[in-house]
Amino acid sequence: MTKALVTGAAGFIGSHVARWLVQDGLDVVALDDLSGGYVDNVPAGARFVQGSVTDYEALSSLFKQERFDYVFHLAAYAAEGLSHFIRRFNYENNLVGSVNLINLSVLNEVRQFVFTSSIAVYGHNQVPMTEDLTPQPEDPYGVSKYAVELDLRAAHRQFGLDYIIFRPHNVYGEHQNIGDKYRNVIGIFMNQILLGRPLTIFGDGSQTRAFSYIDDVAPVIARSISNPKAIGEVFNVGGDQPYTVAELAEVVSQAMGVSPNIQYLRARNEVQHAFCAHDKLRRFYDLPAPVPLRDGIGRMAAWVRQAGSRATRDFAAIEIPRDLPQGW
Repeated sequence: MTKALVTGAAGFIGSHVARWLVQDGLDVVALDDLSGGYVDNVPAGARFVQGSVTDYEALSSLFKQERFDYVFHLAAYAAEGLSHFIRRFNYENNLVGSVNLINLSVLNEVRQFVFTSSIAVYGHNQVPMTEDLTPQPEDPYGVSKYAVELDLRAAHRQFGLDYIIFRPHNVYGEHQNIGDKYRNVIGIFMNQILLGRPLTIFGDGSQTRAFSYIDDVAPVIARSISNPKAIGEVFNVGGDQPYTVAELAEVVSQAMGVSPNIQYLRARNEVQHAFCAHDKLRRFYDLPAPVPLRDGIGRMAAWVRQAGSRATRDFAAIEIPRDLPQGW
């Protein structure tokens, strides 16, 4: 049976990718350190292993024991704004951890490495962002993701490691950790509503994003290995239609059955407009129409109301406390 490692498989996107792989008949090992994920997210049929991509010795033993055909690397701490203030943590987890996996994939002759990068690599670029643009990451998170992309290209040239890279953006849906106040604005909004708090928006809410429902992203990543022509390619994946954050707050409030109660905070340093084109992905894969925002938000809201609120916590290891955004 074809065997796949999915990192971050107790987290949000990783758990859904693992689910699709199990449904497609693969033997799935689900690796996660549970720093932001939950064992309950791991799909039935996957074998859960608790561990970190930063633990090279444990990873080495796992690779030797399992002999993976494919590696789907989704483990990351994807907090773009916070990454300015946790630079060492960001690079250790998102860059060094990824390089550990690349090394072991080469050494153990993995057939293909599927990497989840991010729209954050584009930085302040023209919109809609396309794969032929030169990345200009603005934050350490985006820098780390782009560095892994470059390292995968180097590993392919030197050792023949095949890879596919995906750049998702603003993904939302069931299994998202709504208790993390530093990332995932839709989850933050829904958790704030459950806790009876105002929805906090940095700046005036005019910044635009295209929000991506999880079922428009996870199955594409999981099934990407079916197309050999995609090897060595980079793809944007996610929703097409941009919305302002202020518009998003209205949609989320309506789905949660409340009137919008918005608190505007001091603007933070972030890219003002970030959304992608997906024409290249459609040339390689037959994709259904994206789930409309209101439909996807409605599905997530139903799950959130059932799952309940989550306590929010301060990040325990801020490295640079200077100039933290308001509310952090």
